[in-house]
Amino acid sequence: MSNKVNKNALRAGTVTAGATLMLLLSSPAFALTPDDGDDPGHGLSIAETLGLYVAAPIVLFLVIAGLVTLGDRHKKSS
Repeated sequence: MSNKVNKNALRAGTVTAGATLMLLLSSPAFALTPDDGDDPGHGLSIAETLGLYVAAPIVLFLVIAGLVTLGDRHKKSS
């Protein structure tokens, strides 16, 4: 039993280490160094950020959920 647990722990550790290494290798190491032709523009304000990344997904979710609910009610009434 203990041997199997050790093999599973070793396998899990190897997979975790490999995944971490791949993430580190693929990280943008030189992201602060601008390339030729970069034109990043202005940043987003707090309101724009909250609207884009919080409010818009919530509204989109509610619209889709509403459409699904309406479609389901329409099927049940038929």
